[in-house]
Order: sequence, then structure tokens, then C-alpha cells
Amino acid sequence: MHVNNCYVHRSVRRIVSLDNHIALACAGLKADARVLINRARIECQSHRLTVEDPVTVEYITRYIAGLQQKYTQSDGVRPFGLPTLIVGFEPHTGVPSLYQTDPSGTFSAWKANATWRNSNSMREFPEKNY
Repeated sequence: MHVNNCYVHRSVRRIVSLDNHIALACAGLKADARVLINRARIECQSHRLTVEDPVTVEYITRYIAGLQQKYTQSDGVRPFGLPTLIVGFEPHTGVPSLYQTDPSGTFSAWKANATWRNSNSMREFPEKNY
């Protein structure tokens, strides 16, 4: 899977590439998204440089959820105001993965999911047809 990179400093898209095999979809505050996307991209690059392997989808999900949780419990900073969906293919097996993080820092794995406005009604279709 290859998702075209967008330039976060110029505009924040709702679906962005974190690495060449992982994309992030977010809903919520654009300023928070910009910070979270930049930090996640740097972590993907740092991991690739130090370990010489691309990150797994679960690894970057745990990293993003950890950041969200840290900001939730820290004094003097406000929590990130956005849920995210992280989707990608595992680097060595090619198995697709989908995770959701909440602003509180919790995360969960899914087969199919939707987030933000009208997400409950959008989840009904995969639940009935999957």
C-alpha cells in the first residue's frame, strides 16, 4: 500500500501517510492532528534507522496512543482532541491491520471501523454484512 504524502505544514488532510505501508485517518482538531502526525512520522523514521526494519502497525499505534495518554495526564497541557484510525500492512507478512485510538490514549484492533460524526450508523453496515 502506498499513500501519497501530504505536506502537513501547508494543510492537514484527514488521511495521511505515516510510512510507505501505514496510513492514519483522523477526525477532530487539525492543530492536534498536525502535532500527532509529525511525531508519528518521526518515530517511524527513527525506528527504521535504529532497528533497520519498518514499524509494525501495532507498534506505531501503541506509540500514538501513548502520546495521547501522556497528554491526558500531564499538567499544563490539554489532551489531544482527536480519535485516529491507523491502517496498514504488516511489513514482513503483508497482513492488513486496523487500529483505533481514542483521545484518552486507549486503542483497540478492528476488522472494520468508522470514527467521528455518524460513526455508529456507519458501523452498522459492516456489522450486518461481515
